[in-house]
Amino acid sequence: MKVAQTLLQQDLSHIALSVNSKTARDVEVALSKSVLNLDDFMALISPAATPYLENMATRAHTLTRQRFGNTMQLFVPLYLSNLCANECTYCGFTMSNKIKRTTLSINETLEEINAINTMGFSQVLLVTGEHESKVGMHYFEQVIDAIRDNVSYLMMEVQPLDCTEYEKLKTLGLDAVLVYQETYSPSYYGNYHTRGKKQDFMWRLEASDRLGQAGIDKIGIGALLGLGNWRVDSVMTALHAQTIQQHYWQSRVSIAFPRLRRCEGNSEVGSIDRNLNLPNERQLLQLICAHRIYNPYAELTLSTRESAKFRDGAMTLGITSMSAASQTQPGGYSKPTQALNQFDIDDNRTVSEVVNAIHANGLDTIWQDWLPFQSRDKPVQQVSSTNAKSGVKFVI
Repeated sequence: MKVAQTLLQQDLSHIALSVNSKTARDVEVALSKSVLNLDDFMALISPAATPYLENMATRAHTLTRQRFGNTMQLFVPLYLSNLCANECTYCGFTMSNKIKRTTLSINETLEEINAINTMGFSQVLLVTGEHESKVGMHYFEQVIDAIRDNVSYLMMEVQPLDCTEYEKLKTLGLDAVLVYQETYSPSYYGNYHTRGKKQDFMWRLEASDRLGQAGIDKIGIGALLGLGNWRVDSVMTALHAQTIQQHYWQSRVSIAFPRLRRCEGNSEVGSIDRNLNLPNERQLLQLICAHRIYNPYAELTLSTRESAKFRDGAMTLGITSMSAASQTQPGGYSKPTQALNQFDIDDNRTVSEVVNAIHANGLDTIWQDWLPFQSRDKPVQQVSSTNAKSGVKFVI
């Protein structure tokens, strides 16, 4: 497990001290380089880099346009089940919450896909709670077989699986898998995961190795910012992405930036407003720019957890993929309800409103990811801006 072993060798306390010891000179040196090392990344996310945010934003914008063009990929999450056998103190699906538990049937899933297709989406992220006995491989195989012809790019965010299971799902048409470590600190991790298989820190950490060995096209990683020291977790995420690229070069890497959000049942997390580990919007923008400067080839994703204003300001500065009009409960697209969401979202705009904002920032919206599995008989469809503009547009 090459990636996991590299991550385990890191001294998290030393990383925290290193980040906090960075000076303005360290930031200037990092920004002067064309190729950065991990120490440079620490400088860019340090408190010392705060006055350099506009310079970082300009650099991130340029690198993103050079690598990805004036484009923004659009996807939507499809929640299949809120069943969960884990106790996670920050999640609305945690097993102790007294909520109505639902798992979509195949017919209900097809209804959701039809509603999603009607909205314009073709790239879909399947999401479930983690319940292996009731929402496991047999269920995943049935769902993928039923919906694959109606999806151009299929992603999944479920419990970590073993390598042979990932290989099997790949043959059925799975393109990408997202496994967020939540926090790279074993002690923090143990505080927030108190029951169930998700308590196994190593099984989760080793998931990217299994995904790379299985040849999955894209591996999604990230930390839930606010659980641990967000700067330390971000350094570890940057190293995680770099190590995946070194050892499993055939797989693309995607990095997400979820910040801790309010949900029912997050008592141990405490008041989010007083959570000193939670980055504010300016710090989150600094983090996004730092990742882009450090890793020009990584795909960076921003979800509807963030506000419309922030997403509009950040979308030209490194972000390459965004969700829109997200529902975080099963059946939320075909039969909208007031059921418990996994977490609160902040950007509640319609798809057309998000698309208009993307176009206003001079970007084209890309609805399909052109890949061999789905390209055999389906043309690429996309909605493009007819008056794409250049230049940096952001809010800090």
